[in-house]
Amino acid sequence: MVEKLNDNLLEIIKKKERTTTEFKKAKNKLPNSLFESICAMLNRNGGHIFLGVDDDGTILGIDEEYIPQMEKDFANLCNNPSKIEPTVYLNIYEYMVDNKIILYIPVHESSMVHKTNNIVYDRNIDGDYKVTIQERIANIYIRKQDFYTENKVFPFAEMSDLRPDLIKRARQMAINNSRKPHIWADMTDEEMLRSLDFYAKDLNTGKEGLILAAILLFGKDNIIMSALPHHKTDAIYRVKDLDRYDDRDDIRTNLLDSYDRLIDFVDKHLDDKFYIEGTQRIDVRNKIARELCSNILMHREFSNPYPAKLIIEKDKMWTENANKAKRIGNIDIKAFSPYPKNPKIAKFFKEIGLADELGSGVKNMVKYTKIYSGGVPEFKENDIFTTIIPLNATVNDTVNATVNDTVRLNKTEKAIINLIKQNNNITQKDLSIKLSVSESTVKRNTNKLKKKGFLDREGSDKNGYWKIL
Repeated sequence: MVEKLNDNLLEIIKKKERTTTEFKKAKNKLPNSLFESICAMLNRNGGHIFLGVDDDGTILGIDEEYIPQMEKDFANLCNNPSKIEPTVYLNIYEYMVDNKIILYIPVHESSMVHKTNNIVYDRNIDGDYKVTIQERIANIYIRKQDFYTENKVFPFAEMSDLRPDLIKRARQMAINNSRKPHIWADMTDEEMLRSLDFYAKDLNTGKEGLILAAILLFGKDNIIMSALPHHKTDAIYRVKDLDRYDDRDDIRTNLLDSYDRLIDFVDKHLDDKFYIEGTQRIDVRNKIARELCSNILMHREFSNPYPAKLIIEKDKMWTENANKAKRIGNIDIKAFSPYPKNPKIAKFFKEIGLADELGSGVKNMVKYTKIYSGGVPEFKENDIFTTIIPLNATVNDTVNATVNDTVRLNKTEKAIINLIKQNNNITQKDLSIKLSVSESTVKRNTNKLKKKGFLDREGSDKNGYWKIL
């Protein structure tokens, strides 16, 4: 059943067409000018496109029998670089108004400059207009560099300021995540970074350099702190000592290692719970943690000094991160329209398998939280974006935490045990490659396995072997 148009969208229609609102007739097919408006809104401030609405706001509706084909055509065109370049991920929604069906397309502002049919469009009060003068196109690039922090260019940053091991690890993760030969496999490190658009020209100075996204993902710690002195993610476990904390990890490093440490922190303090999905046994805790930890890293506003936080309490796990709000207040999950805060970092996380399509994270958190605790997550958007995952009684309390730690294995520990069963001479370096995690994460988890009595090492680190107890 098609949902009734909510009051917020109805109010937008009542305010008529403007820079951020466009109406288009669409009785039985997509309008020819649709992607001109999409391109213009991507290049300007984003906005709302309504299909099946006349220029004056009159609801005309769309013939219901044509809607499935229109939605299919829309998805195909969004992924067609000859239609929109770079390609873009957008949703299209069906709503009922006055017993008529209309289609709604929310468009986010993009960090990139888009073309449709090889023409750049921008947006003003009168609608969409072609941008043909190179100086005006350059101004769009400059505006986006200023708005999206991940695009900030550091002309004096060099490849030597990055960690080759992190680039190698990311390349292997992408290869493992791909169903076909991956383009990065035969690229040099610099070629790989350029394929990610991690090099850019500062149009104010004319100098080319690495952008902040590259430094945050692959930079050495001292380089990251030089580029972004306030960069920090705080992981806090607060159950007994409510005034301060029972455990804490102050994370000031690259985003890949930050992800590992956040996942380890959740594994340490929350019980796992398994669920049969189809024929697969799913670790529900890990599914929630994956979405929560990747979101707090790739969708935060890095220019804001407010530290990102992941906090585990007795009845909830929640995150906070700085944000440039597009809306204020609680997000209606049914009408949620995602937009990328750092599109290049988000695209990278998706490529290496730490994130899925834009918007799927919210759906997954809702789905798996219901299974894990029976609750429903809350998402609050403001200058600080807050996500709250209700836990009920599934969090370890201080009475049984010690007991649980002696018998409970996290996902990485279980994977290490399985690999050692196959080859007890495997090195920590090979374990890190096979698991797509850092060597420090492997070392930390093998040490935990030793303490828990599951694993021991016979002989030296170089010539010894693992012994499962």
